[in-house]
Amino acid sequence: MNKFKITNHINLASPILGSKIYKFSDQFFGKASRLIKDENPIFKEGVYDSNGKWMDGWETRRKRDKGNDYVIIKLGIPGTISEVDIDTAFFNGNQPEFASIDICFSTNSKFKWQNLLNKKKLKPNSSHNFKVRNNKIVNFVRLNIFPDGGVARLKLLGDLEVHHKISAKKIDLASVLNGAKIVACSDEHFGVAQNIISPGKSINMGNGWETKRRRGKGFDWVIIKLANIGIVNDIVIQTHHFKGNYPATFSLQGSFVSKNSDVKKLINNSAKWNTLISNTKLKPHDNLKISELNLNSEKINYVKLNIFPDGGISRLRIFGKIT
Repeated sequence: MNKFKITNHINLASPILGSKIYKFSDQFFGKASRLIKDENPIFKEGVYDSNGKWMDGWETRRKRDKGNDYVIIKLGIPGTISEVDIDTAFFNGNQPEFASIDICFSTNSKFKWQNLLNKKKLKPNSSHNFKVRNNKIVNFVRLNIFPDGGVARLKLLGDLEVHHKISAKKIDLASVLNGAKIVACSDEHFGVAQNIISPGKSINMGNGWETKRRRGKGFDWVIIKLANIGIVNDIVIQTHHFKGNYPATFSLQGSFVSKNSDVKKLINNSAKWNTLISNTKLKPHDNLKISELNLNSEKINYVKLNIFPDGGISRLRIFGKIT
């Protein structure tokens, strides 16, 4: 079997969803807002600001009293969390010794915290991934660090709690804001697949999905679970900023999957899904619209975007009606 990457989650802490820093104990060396940036952390050699070494993350001063530091994040869209990623990239000797996470749902800024992740030992310059068992809908998350230090990124992976009504109005069934998510992809070497279902127009190549150059047979692909079961009417596929590295052609498949399926099985079965759009030529830095698709009112909740042979896509919009 070919290698592929399973994602099957949404980062609930992403500013794309409207998530923001609500409160923090301290941010002397590094702003708390850097903690939830979507971009991977970077290191700037020899760069200092007025307080010390510039670091791409949230970093507190050294504690000289009792207690511990914390930051509270208000989620842009409530959801359930199934995985946590605490990244201490480039914090080597100044990372916290331990971290824990608490959650709650609040509409009046009164917090009744419940523990999501017990105290965990943190390593320097490392990504720490923890699976958690919790089905509570939350909109506030508190990261506690013990006693102080720096964390580059925090990702809260799970599913959004979005309610849809059956309507004659078209919505973007592939929008992350509506609850769509990436399930798996063949490769995301230069740009993550979730970018193609993000809102707004891409700002640069790094803000899209881009695969490495293929040196053999095959093609690249991404599978998206739509926001809801729907009938697709129109699609928009954009290659903005991809001028010498856009795919030559693309195709789109779709299917209705009645129950949660093992991802590997889903990927294998996707080769047999119905073709919504057959092989179609793409252009560089372009906005291609295909309207009034004749799909015989086929209801689907998954789509597979195939690109030939490789390259970059900035955005994919799939407009349809919820059934």
